[in-house]
Amino acid sequence: MTADSVAEENRAARRRALRALLAGPLRTAGADDEVLRLVRRHASELREWLAAETGWRLVVDAESARLFKTAATIQDDTHPAREGKGRAPFGRRRYVLLCLALSVLEGADTQITLGRLAEGVLVAASDPELARTGVTFTLSRRDERSDLVAVVRLLLTLGVLDRVAGEEDAYLRDSGDALYDVRRRVLASLLTGTRGPSTIDADDIGARLAELTHEPVPDTDDLRNRSLRRRLTRRLLDDPVVYYDELAEDERAYLISQRRAITRRIEDATGLIAEMRAEGIAMVDPDDELTDVRMPEQRTDGHVTLLVAEYLATRPDPAEPVPVGRLRGYVRKMAAEHSTYWRRGVTEPGADAELLAMALDKLRALRLVTDVPGRAGEPPAVLARPAIARYAVEAPTIHDGRAGGAGPVRSGPARRKKTSRR
Repeated sequence: MTADSVAEENRAARRRALRALLAGPLRTAGADDEVLRLVRRHASELREWLAAETGWRLVVDAESARLFKTAATIQDDTHPAREGKGRAPFGRRRYVLLCLALSVLEGADTQITLGRLAEGVLVAASDPELARTGVTFTLSRRDERSDLVAVVRLLLTLGVLDRVAGEEDAYLRDSGDALYDVRRRVLASLLTGTRGPSTIDADDIGARLAELTHEPVPDTDDLRNRSLRRRLTRRLLDDPVVYYDELAEDERAYLISQRRAITRRIEDATGLIAEMRAEGIAMVDPDDELTDVRMPEQRTDGHVTLLVAEYLATRPDPAEPVPVGRLRGYVRKMAAEHSTYWRRGVTEPGADAELLAMALDKLRALRLVTDVPGRAGEPPAVLARPAIARYAVEAPTIHDGRAGGAGPVRSGPARRKKTSRR
């Protein structure tokens, strides 16, 4: 094997390791042994690239590899936690339960049962300060126990807990319990903020999040440019699309002037491909792996989402917000047309609202639409973003086949490009 081929093989392996970390920033022994071996082998080069281009830390030990990512914005709520693929997203109650469960596990022994964890959560939830926020837990109802089970299953997925015996369903039925090992090293690596939560005094949740992720403002031009490059690289790695009009003035100016250099470094390190448009930049994954939201997808939900995107993309004035009520009417019409192929119940009263909500959630996550709150007396609306144009189906073209003697030939619709969320 030549030196060039060895170098290329190492480069490809580093790329696989980085892609694995971007797809799953917390990798644990057991579930991710192969990825861990790959990351350990290239840990030095990965740390160097991540520190220079993103400012993110990479910590690798015997049990896990943790990429401490810093969110580009604290305003994005389009990818909530879930206990598993296809499950309901976490809401306020589950997030509070998650925090309480983590506080209990922090002081727990190396093993804990689900019942004992529930007891600890109830004690923590009795804090008067929490009660004043209107959040209470008794865990006497099945839906409350289901929320705690969802939290536990998320912690199992993350590798914080290992199931030793029993099952969560038995706890739900009040007919049994489950026993877990607590992986303390993994537990300690969950927080990714630049400051410890206990050092923050702000009362407002927005202010607390801002302080938790705050980074000092550099005082020299070189350091400011490095900070801009890191922030922009983070957004290009995390967001499906980075629009120029959503950036601060200094970020927009820097990205426009340095976009080729920034995207080239990302392409070399990750295999993503830059798609540059007048409105912004998208880093496209040709392998469709670095995403938690895909489009198009199969089945009813995927088809509804694609049809709504096509409807918004082909309107005469895409810059005009579309009332949600009009979109519901369109979904009802599509449900009637496709009821033979879609799942049961899509034509029942209220089904259109559920289908539309699912489609809009996905389109928001893909940065293809944004919400427009209704003014006084007006309904809320949805505004299509420029990247949704890739889902417009062009009118067919007719080719006269006389020259070839074959008669008219109709071309198919324009190919819809995939969009994914990283």
